[in-house]
Amino acid sequence: MNRMSRRQFLYNLGLGTLGAMAALALPAPAAAQRLSLSEISSYFNGFQTAQGGFTQINPDGTLTTGRIMLHRPGRVRFEYDPPDPNLVMAAGGSVNVFDARSNQGPTVYPLRRTPLNLILADRVDMTRDRMVVDHFTDGPTTVVVAQDPDHPEYGNIRLVFSSDPVELRQWIITDDMGRETTVILAGLEHDVRLPAGLFSVDQEMQRRGGIAGQ
Repeated sequence: MNRMSRRQFLYNLGLGTLGAMAALALPAPAAAQRLSLSEISSYFNGFQTAQGGFTQINPDGTLTTGRIMLHRPGRVRFEYDPPDPNLVMAAGGSVNVFDARSNQGPTVYPLRRTPLNLILADRVDMTRDRMVVDHFTDGPTTVVVAQDPDHPEYGNIRLVFSSDPVELRQWIITDDMGRETTVILAGLEHDVRLPAGLFSVDQEMQRRGGIAGQ
């Protein structure tokens, strides 16, 4: 699935008109006990690497799919499924966006200015003063909204967890311009081997026929 509309995605999930009516007829799931901020911090600090599939809902409502590879601290790689050849990679304190239409190297943004930086830290501490601005249950899930306490203008990240076992299911990033990007995770595996080259800008440029070291 690539560049599918939000409406088509929901329809495929059975949430078209008939699916939505059927869902309304079902009893609501029991509310889960809210995970504590310490439990959520321990979840992140309990692994260094992870990988799995994802579906991304973009700010314009289109959808993309792919695989995510995460290596704390500070590294993550979003590989998009064909025919989308683009790539997003965070490493070395920067977010690098590779556009297949350009051979001039990636567009670069400071990682510290993105809410994703909060969960890529070496030690995640959701109990830090003024980091969490909302914390509640939504049916069977626990939701935490976090921001950089020193720079709330950078935006925020809404994290959705299931419990028993504790698992990150999705996040929604609201950037500094108010645009929302949702990432729905699937089959996230922890403590997997991820070669360092996956997070090397120079190696990625060589693979793409660019000039390393730019």
